[in-house]
Amino acid sequence: MIETRVRVLRNGDGVSFVEATEKNGCGACASQDSCGISGLGRFFNRKRPPIALACGEVRPGQELTVAVAEADLLKVGLWAYLLPVSLAVAGALTLARLGDVGAAAGAAFGLGAGLLLARRFAATPRISITSGEKP
Repeated sequence: MIETRVRVLRNGDGVSFVEATEKNGCGACASQDSCGISGLGRFFNRKRPPIALACGEVRPGQELTVAVAEADLLKVGLWAYLLPVSLAVAGALTLARLGDVGAAAGAAFGLGAGLLLARRFAATPRISITSGEKP
């Protein structure tokens, strides 16, 4: 399971808006302030908008653990990336006999078809949410 900690910001219409509480980046050593990689992490870590999740009965300020199974993420990744790219290559190879324009059109058609198929058949990964509070 891939897990992250989130904090509930607000509730509304049956969903809770949450934001991640864990920092991205290394954090493995004491030289974080002078580390180039840590600096890049801070530079590229833009403030993201809150994410809407159906968390049940939670209150603002409560911390939760959100988890997704690795297998579910792998399946979604294969649908989202491998299928469109494979169909783009197949389309380009199929229409390559028509020249460069045909190959480009075949690749575009294959990519579009792959994206539509992925959107249609890829299942949303199941997210498990548990309370972060100690009993």
